[in-house]
Amino acid sequence: MSQYGFKFPEQARKTFLFDLEENWYLPLLAEKRGLQPGQIKRSNFGEYSMAVNYLTSVLEESAAVNQLAIYNIDHMAQLRFSGKDAPALLDRALAGKMSEMKVGSCKYTLLLNENGGVEDDMIVMRVSDTEFIAVINAGHDITDTVDGVQKIADLDRIMAQKQDGEEVEAEDISDKLVKVDIQGLLSYKVIKSVFGPDVLKNRNNPEKNMSFFSFNEFERNGERYYISRTGYTNRWGWELYIPVKNAEEDFKKIVSLALDLGGLLVGLGGRDENRISAGPFGLPLMGSEYDPTHTPINAPLYGAAVDMSKDFFVGKAALEKELAENPQKALIMLFSEGIASGRKVFLDGELLGSVSSSINSPNLSMEQRLALGSSRKNVNAENGSAAIGMAWLQRNPFPLDQEGNPIAEKDGAPLRIPVQLFRVDDEQKPAGSPVLGYLTMEGVSPATAPKPLKNIENL
Repeated sequence: MSQYGFKFPEQARKTFLFDLEENWYLPLLAEKRGLQPGQIKRSNFGEYSMAVNYLTSVLEESAAVNQLAIYNIDHMAQLRFSGKDAPALLDRALAGKMSEMKVGSCKYTLLLNENGGVEDDMIVMRVSDTEFIAVINAGHDITDTVDGVQKIADLDRIMAQKQDGEEVEAEDISDKLVKVDIQGLLSYKVIKSVFGPDVLKNRNNPEKNMSFFSFNEFERNGERYYISRTGYTNRWGWELYIPVKNAEEDFKKIVSLALDLGGLLVGLGGRDENRISAGPFGLPLMGSEYDPTHTPINAPLYGAAVDMSKDFFVGKAALEKELAENPQKALIMLFSEGIASGRKVFLDGELLGSVSSSINSPNLSMEQRLALGSSRKNVNAENGSAAIGMAWLQRNPFPLDQEGNPIAEKDGAPLRIPVQLFRVDDEQKPAGSPVLGYLTMEGVSPATAPKPLKNIENL
C-alpha cells in the first residue's frame, strides 16, 4: 500500500507566513503599539515552529478575540478525498456520518483507533457529491518511526479502510492553501472589506448570510478560495483557506486592517485560551483532552462528532462496549488560582481525576475569580487573571436532574464545586501545596458562533 504521510522532518518546519510574521508583522506591531523591537516567542508544535505570542502578551492576545483576532493556523493540514466511493470510505474511517453531508456543509468529527481512542479531530467540508476536504491538526501528516514510536498520518489511517475495487483518490493539498482564521465581533467587517460581501452570503440563498457550519468557494485573481464558518473559537468568525499565490498580499491586508481596528495577530497561547474559554463547556484540545488512550465518551462534543447509528466505523465496537458499562467519567471545566497542568483533582480527599489543560485567562469575570477564595493578588485585582482549563474525572460530581443530566445551576446561580489540585507522589497521594480551584459548567465566554450574522454585519 502507498504511504501518504510525510517523513519526520529533520528540523521544525515553517509555515508559509513565518517570514511575514518575523519581518513584516513584528515591525508593524511595534510601530502601531509603540513597543520596543523584540522577538517572537516560539515553540515546536506539530513539528512546526509556531508563535506562542508576538510582542504582545498571551493575555493581551487572549482578550483580542472579544473584538478581533487573526490566527496563523497554516500548520494545520488539508486532505482531499475524491471519487465515487469517497463517502463510503469516510463513513468507515471516521466517527461521523459523512455520506449524509450536504454539498457546501461542514462537519466536526473524530478519527478513532480500534480501542476508541482519539487519533485526531477534524472539520470535513463536502465540496461535491464525490469530493471532500478534511482539515486536520498539525503533525498528523507524518508517517514515520520516531524514537521507536510509530506515527501514522491521518491520510494513511483513512486510506487503510479503502476496500478493493473502490474508486477513491487522496492527496495532501496543504502546500496549495494557507489557513488564516478571522474571529471576533469585527470579523464580518474584515472579510467584507478585503474580499467583498458576496463571499459571506448563503450559497443557496444569496439574500441571506451563510449559515453556521457551512462554507463557500470563490475566485480572486484567478485562484480558488474556501471560507468556512465553523466557530474555531466558538465566537463569530471565519476560517479562510487562501491560495498560496495570493497569501502574502491577502495576509497583509487582513492583518493591517485588524491592527487599525484594534485587533491582533494571536499566537498559540491565545489560541488555546480562546478555545478552552469558548462557550459553556470549552472546546477539547487534541493532545490534551483528546489522545489515543482517551475515548470521547462524555466529552462536550461527543454527540456532534460520533454517530453510533452507523453499521461500522473504526472504534465503534470499543465505544459500544464502554457505553454498555455505563461510564461515569466526565470532561469538566475547571477554574483555578494558577496554572495547574498535570496536577490531580482532589474533592474532599478523594482523587477524582487529572487536569488535562490549564492556561491563564483575562476573560474570567472578577466575580468568578473572587469565588476561588485565593489569596493571590493577581487573582483578586480589578484587572487580574486566573487560570481556566479542563479535567478528565472518574465521575461527574454534579447532581443529576430527573432525566439523568448534570445540573449546572441552582436558583439562577452557577453550581461550583471547590477542589484542590495537587501534585502526587508514587502512591498517588497529595504532595506539596495545593492550587485552589472549582469545577463548573458555567463557561467563560458566550458561544456567539451559531448566532445570526445580523448581529455583527453592520459593525
